[in-house]
Amino acid sequence: MVNQATATPGVMEGGGSYNLHAKIPAAGGSLALPLLEQAARNLATNGEDSPVVIADYGSSQGKNSLAPMRAAIRALRTRLGPDRSILVVHIDQAANDFNTLFEVLDRDPERYSSGDPNVFPSAVGRSFYERVFPQEYVHLAWCSYAAVWLSRIPMTIPGHFIVLGASGDVRAEFDRQGAEDWKSFLSLRAGELRPGGRMVVVLPGLTDEGSVGLEGLFNHANATLAELVDRDVISPEERARMVLAAYPRGRSQLLAPFSSDGQFRGLIVEHCELFELPDAAWADYLQDGNKDVLATRQARFFRSVFAPSLASAIADEGRRNVFPDRLEEKLKRRLASQPLPLHSFVQTIVLAKQDRTLNRAVQK
Repeated sequence: MVNQATATPGVMEGGGSYNLHAKIPAAGGSLALPLLEQAARNLATNGEDSPVVIADYGSSQGKNSLAPMRAAIRALRTRLGPDRSILVVHIDQAANDFNTLFEVLDRDPERYSSGDPNVFPSAVGRSFYERVFPQEYVHLAWCSYAAVWLSRIPMTIPGHFIVLGASGDVRAEFDRQGAEDWKSFLSLRAGELRPGGRMVVVLPGLTDEGSVGLEGLFNHANATLAELVDRDVISPEERARMVLAAYPRGRSQLLAPFSSDGQFRGLIVEHCELFELPDAAWADYLQDGNKDVLATRQARFFRSVFAPSLASAIADEGRRNVFPDRLEEKLKRRLASQPLPLHSFVQTIVLAKQDRTLNRAVQK
């Protein structure tokens, strides 16, 4: 019988926390910027005058989207000139911190619309597991670190909170959900992309050996949750319901929908590559030897990305509100006592919507 978790896939921590502390996703996304620029150069625009639409699926609070959108616009301007309108649409769940997003888009010194009056930012509060745009509306799509989140949590995970700690029937259920959601995500985007359009997806990478590089952090966090149960900060029942909907995929899982004839819903794979991402915080630690600074950066990263999902298992609002502080405090103490690097992996995949006019695409 399926034992479904009551915790739901959460959004990132608000109040600008994700913008401040999500340095690993920012660095991972930066590795794919050349791919995004090339995708922009390869778009089929067919000489139209209508606005070029760029979709940013899973924008969170916007800071990590500035450099990718700026790179895409720069590449498009070299092709289209300064007068073509470019519409940038940021998509995230309705519970996302859109106030911070709009503040970033309006005031950040690195905002991509600065100096370009023909760039128009906007946002949509909707899950990308639903239709977001009209049919064949999007020219260029970007999704960085967001497609790792499942549409639902299929089961609780005995003894852990993330699929990397699951095995047997539990892992099989997550694998099934992961495959179903990836096909759903691709199908929806295939409908929204224009023929000749491109989509660049960046994900936490999973090696052939099944490693993401963050196992040490997750195990420390798991031990921290057990400590919070012992100290009556959370109950055993609440702890059991704490499950992350994050599901890292390997190359073979990403390519599985394309295995039969090289395409899926009109999408073809132009590029698929795994990168190693060194831990910048660890490099700083090797220089200055400051364990507290290292532990603080790592604990705040974990909190900004994962604490809202874990906290959603706590029904009482008062205890739910104090949970992130207690989690960060105890996790930081553990990380400072046993410093470790968070060298992770980044999986990139570039997809092209087949152009019915040209009916050709380059596959690598």
